[in-house]
Amino acid sequence: MAGQIFERIEKKYLLDEYQYTELQKVLKGRFQIDNYGKTTINNIYYDTPDDLLIRRSIEKPVYKEKLRVRAYGRADEDTKVFIELKKKYKGVVYKRRTSMKLKDSDRFLACESKPGKSPQIENEIQYFMNFYKGIAPAMYIGYDRIAMFGLENNDLRITFDTNIRYRQYDLRLDKGSQGEQLLEPGQTLMEIKIPGVMPLWLSKELSRLRIFPTSFSKYGRAYTKVFTQAAEKGKVYYCA
Repeated sequence: MAGQIFERIEKKYLLDEYQYTELQKVLKGRFQIDNYGKTTINNIYYDTPDDLLIRRSIEKPVYKEKLRVRAYGRADEDTKVFIELKKKYKGVVYKRRTSMKLKDSDRFLACESKPGKSPQIENEIQYFMNFYKGIAPAMYIGYDRIAMFGLENNDLRITFDTNIRYRQYDLRLDKGSQGEQLLEPGQTLMEIKIPGVMPLWLSKELSRLRIFPTSFSKYGRAYTKVFTQAAEKGKVYYCA
């Protein structure tokens, strides 16, 4: 597969069980689940030794960027993985990705192999790796996803992520999908990927169900949890 470039607006929503159930009724006949059904997605996010990329992202700047390696389902050294460079500027997401076997991705991300079938994108990724000195695997994020596409507009997509989990050990895609839970029981993270303007009917139904956009980064939320837990453990109490 050649390199791919995406440009779109992505909006995220955190649903409870009632909202998820009612929304599925609304989407029936207008959206269809893609051919993959429910898929487990595994990601390794890269960052600098001082967590520069995620700290910047949490500050909600006008421009931010991140790098991750993604596999669909269980991975071994011969599994095809996707190396994705994701940038966001003024609410618009720009994503560039290339694919290769997992065993080849390590050498590529260490800049020990030259760009191959999609040189423009792969050169950009390697420039990113060189620019952020010391960048390395920093967080595993996995989740179970159901993806749907609009029947009237196939480019309009909605994803539902559950069982979102994270870890800071075994930072390889072939080390399983275990981790600590990120969401509360019954919660679902929905993401609407919009190539243009959201259909009016969908906007009205979201409003009726009191489903509103939220700022939610899986890596950002996991990093905040880890940071908070570390701070709690390091607390020192003084008696007056």
